[in-house]
Amino acid sequence: MNRAVRTRRLASPVRVALTRDLAGPLDGAWWPHTASIADELPELIGALSPRLGEIRAISINWSSLEGPPDLDALNHVTRMAATRVVGHQRLMTISGAQASAGLLVVPCRTSTALAVAVMRRAAGLPVLPAEADRREFQTADEIVCAARAECALWFQQLGVPTRAPVGDSHPAVIV
Repeated sequence: MNRAVRTRRLASPVRVALTRDLAGPLDGAWWPHTASIADELPELIGALSPRLGEIRAISINWSSLEGPPDLDALNHVTRMAATRVVGHQRLMTISGAQASAGLLVVPCRTSTALAVAVMRRAAGLPVLPAEADRREFQTADEIVCAARAECALWFQQLGVPTRAPVGDSHPAVIV
């Protein structure tokens, strides 16, 4: 399957951001163009194969019966309380022959500003001081923090060895 993907030409580029070191538990984010994740999965595999090697397994933490979370609804809150629960996030692990990556799946209908902020925060990309004060980046911090905790718990349930958490100082690469 990996070889067939490499010959396809994409109408739209794969929107994925990864940390440089893949030290997880959350290594980045993927923002599909449509709600049909299965249709976009071959392109994601093609984009990640150079970093992960031949893809051997993909795991997800949601059911096909669950609707995607509405991240933009979180962005309309002007001030989040310290005890706020962001809610269940869609996570996936992609295991390759050389490495594995834990990804936060950003729902396709998420606003561009928030989706980009979430992807940058999940990949540990630097944020300019002027951007850090924007509501989208503050919301993205909450979403990514919740996703990292949920990913660590999910890895524990799957029996995946715990990896060191990714800090914001790690440089990242957008594939």
